[in-house]
Amino acid sequence: MIFKSILILIFFSSNIPAQSGLTKLKNDLDDIVNDKFFERSQIAIEIFDLTENNSLYSHNNKLLLHPASNMKLLTSAAGLVFLGPEYEFKTTLYYDGVVEGTSFLGDLYIVGGLDPDLSSNDLDSLVQAVKSLGIRFITRNIYADISIKDSLYWGNGWMWDESPDPNAPLLSALNINDNAIEVFVTGNKVGLPGIVSLKPETKYVKIENRSITVPTNDPNDLNITRDWLNNKNTIIIDGTVRTGEIIDSSEHSEKLNLVDPEKYFLTMFKEYLEKEKIILFGELDKKILPEGSAFLAEINRSLVTVLTNLNKESNNLNAEMILYALALKDSTAPAITKNGIEIIKSLIDSIGLNPDDYSLADGSGVSRYNLVSTELLIELLKYMYNHSEFIPYYKSLSIAGVDGTLEERMKNTLAESNVHAKTGTLAGVSCLSGYVFAMNGNLIAFSIMMQNYVDKKSVARSFQDKICELLANYY
Repeated sequence: MIFKSILILIFFSSNIPAQSGLTKLKNDLDDIVNDKFFERSQIAIEIFDLTENNSLYSHNNKLLLHPASNMKLLTSAAGLVFLGPEYEFKTTLYYDGVVEGTSFLGDLYIVGGLDPDLSSNDLDSLVQAVKSLGIRFITRNIYADISIKDSLYWGNGWMWDESPDPNAPLLSALNINDNAIEVFVTGNKVGLPGIVSLKPETKYVKIENRSITVPTNDPNDLNITRDWLNNKNTIIIDGTVRTGEIIDSSEHSEKLNLVDPEKYFLTMFKEYLEKEKIILFGELDKKILPEGSAFLAEINRSLVTVLTNLNKESNNLNAEMILYALALKDSTAPAITKNGIEIIKSLIDSIGLNPDDYSLADGSGVSRYNLVSTELLIELLKYMYNHSEFIPYYKSLSIAGVDGTLEERMKNTLAESNVHAKTGTLAGVSCLSGYVFAMNGNLIAFSIMMQNYVDKKSVARSFQDKICELLANYY
């Protein structure tokens, strides 16, 4: 009888810390959702212990809210599940013609394969392939074949005033440098226009420099934009810049999206050819690759590589290109967004939820037409935790206090280097969903969605960081 009483005492004693820890967690989370901030805004939270396979907390978990970039969690998961981590985005160079001495009598074709991470550095390998033909002159044209994708250059529901923000890149099957350009302005002699430089340096854009250099005691008041209203690649710079100023702050620079990304690519390619003393006499244009063209070179990029930039840096172009790649899984070219969304819906069906309960419009979360719930995101995180591709999925997420969009958050807490999550931000919308290890060693999945606030986004994020800290300290 004494032995039985000891066992009962041990049983209840061992469960007191766990119960008190859960009670404290719930009380602390209740305090957050009851904060005055949420009297005029909305919050939904779902928290699940993956190790113990039980729910820890739920608040408004079925409420439909804008996911912002938390939509990327669905897109990247669908990419891993249906395309596989070894899927490759391919950009291919072909030629149609003959070489006579140092002249190439024919056309070059660059076939876009939806690669979102092509950069100026990738052009070197293509140029070297052309150089290997021993030519100095290209007598005809260089074409971009972008037929793998539809002609829509923006996502469904993207707002007209997003441009020229680089976070709303124009979409193409042939992309380069995130389909954007960086513009830098430094001070000149007083009274003269500021000095403008570009990254990358290219003649693809036209510069209208209306800036004026002012004395060192005068304020910097620069405005750098693109003529987005007329859909032109004209960079307009006006305002004042102090003399002697160097590039040392955001007020001296701006990153802008560009129109016709495939022509941007072709222009950069031509300029790189010219650096190698290879001259083009023809034009730059778009055309479908003719049958019988000869292969010359190819650039391959794995899905896993693309996912890293997608989730850690929240790259919208990467998300949309994966969505188009998904569209080709069960359909022929040209890829259309609707077919990619259908693949994501099939993932939701596999998770065990009804895809018709949600509104899905794009792959990146830029669209305000997207509506999902924390219930869906938690079920997705649970599904991926039990999937064979969990490791690349987990590694693609930003790490608190370490990298990506969470690099400056949760520092000097137990959440630092612990939380792996995806941020999501639109005007009045802030979300955070991912994974965190609790103090007891259990892996926790969490989803936090907030919207309809007018305060600074830092206020909403402070609540999210606090929740993550509570979970990291949970025992």
